[in-house]
Amino acid sequence: MMDKTEHSPFALMPVHALSLRLARTTIRMQHAPTWRINKLNPTHDLLICLTGSGHYEIGDDRVTLSPGESMLIPAYQRFRGRHGGGDAPYTGVAQHFTLDLFGRGDIIGQMQLRRKVTLRPWDVLAPLVHHYRNASSPSVTTPAQHHQFMVLLLAFLEEAFEGWRTDRTDTQSQDQLSLQIMLVASRLSADPLGEGAVEEAMSSVLYNPDYFRRAFRDRIGMTPQKYREFKRMEFAVHRLGMGLSVKEVAAELGYSDPYFFSRMFKRHIGASPSNYRERRTATPKFEYRE
Repeated sequence: MMDKTEHSPFALMPVHALSLRLARTTIRMQHAPTWRINKLNPTHDLLICLTGSGHYEIGDDRVTLSPGESMLIPAYQRFRGRHGGGDAPYTGVAQHFTLDLFGRGDIIGQMQLRRKVTLRPWDVLAPLVHHYRNASSPSVTTPAQHHQFMVLLLAFLEEAFEGWRTDRTDTQSQDQLSLQIMLVASRLSADPLGEGAVEEAMSSVLYNPDYFRRAFRDRIGMTPQKYREFKRMEFAVHRLGMGLSVKEVAAELGYSDPYFFSRMFKRHIGASPSNYRERRTATPKFEYRE
């Protein structure tokens, strides 16, 4: 799953960008053959099937959910459901949730998603789904629930994600603004060595540059230029940890003056690169005693 996570839509997103809220306690689906539903929810609803099957109508789509499969029903979209047939119960979990970007916009609504996916690897995720279903509190949501559901939600999104719904004409939408900020931050994270990375990332933004920089700083905590410098120093931390010399890392990042690189590194990381390298590469000393 590591390779999939590294290439997920959230792989390079700033760590504080997402805010998950469980709108209610977990629904432990246990549906008999007579089960029917006709409903509209004000929040997104992620369904995961464990046994049996369920048939759904969502708009013009007809979907059958089978064991190991998951489906997201968007907020405010009416759906109808019924038991998939046979005598066995239709079981699984359903979780109502919101996922905000920078606490201001619905990121799920900004995604193009496949309606239904098979969760992979199911042999790994199935025990987590069973635990999430059986251990959930009937009255309150817990921090553990949030963490477990985020794992399941990310597994769904990694399979379902097809692209971003970028509307280049809707510059008044805060959702679109937050999405553009996230995309620029992701591009800056992806290429810490590239020349002119900030200008290239900003070139696709339709907002006034000064307005966008202020909005970027408001959400990320620093300007695009400062954010790129921080990501470059994060890259330097990684390379120093691999044993490269300060001079080698400075050269990789395009600094002709290692001393200037050292000042930049200490400003962002809080320690000089030489001291950081010594701590990370030092061999522990063990004293032998009989």
